[in-house]
Amino acid sequence: MGRRLVPLTLDNLEDLPQRCRSCVFWELDPVSGEAAIKAGTSALEKESWISAVLLDWGSCGRVVYVDDVPVGFVLYAPPAYVPRSTAFPTSPVSPDAVQLMTAFIVPGYQGQGLGRVMVQTVAKDLLRRGFKAIEAFGDARWKEPACMLPADHLLAVGFKTVRPHPTHPRLRLELRSTLSWKEDVEMALDRLLGAVQKEPALRPL
Repeated sequence: MGRRLVPLTLDNLEDLPQRCRSCVFWELDPVSGEAAIKAGTSALEKESWISAVLLDWGSCGRVVYVDDVPVGFVLYAPPAYVPRSTAFPTSPVSPDAVQLMTAFIVPGYQGQGLGRVMVQTVAKDLLRRGFKAIEAFGDARWKEPACMLPADHLLAVGFKTVRPHPTHPRLRLELRSTLSWKEDVEMALDRLLGAVQKEPALRPL
């Protein structure tokens, strides 16, 4: 099984699930996001956001391929590039952290250690860039796949609550702790990364 993790660019954006390619939940503030959806321009807004972040800050995601088939992705950026982050009662994200926006692995490819490798790859990238942690706004009342990750699943893979809230707590994962992750966290990562959205498959190359 050949697997590789590739930085997300405009060239491989189409390898994300279709729903995610046009989702601007995090990339725009709530009002602008709703307007983009109504106008049918959300896919263009997504491309514009990725282009701007790549030019200004650098890599903001990874796409996972197994035997050249895209099977997962993770998206992250400093909160300054994530307008939706200011809409939460537990904002702001800590200045030494990057925000984990969303992540996903196709169900058929879970249980193979891809989630651990993906998070460790992101951790190494961000540590090189001077960040100490990754933070996320969890959904404490999560019931079905959506853009936000369930808070209990984040806690299961090592995130700690830094700002409690009954609905949207802010959680933090120290990046150095991820580098020593072993197989014992893979089951929890499967639950976490499989919880993002319902689509069972990504477009093969």
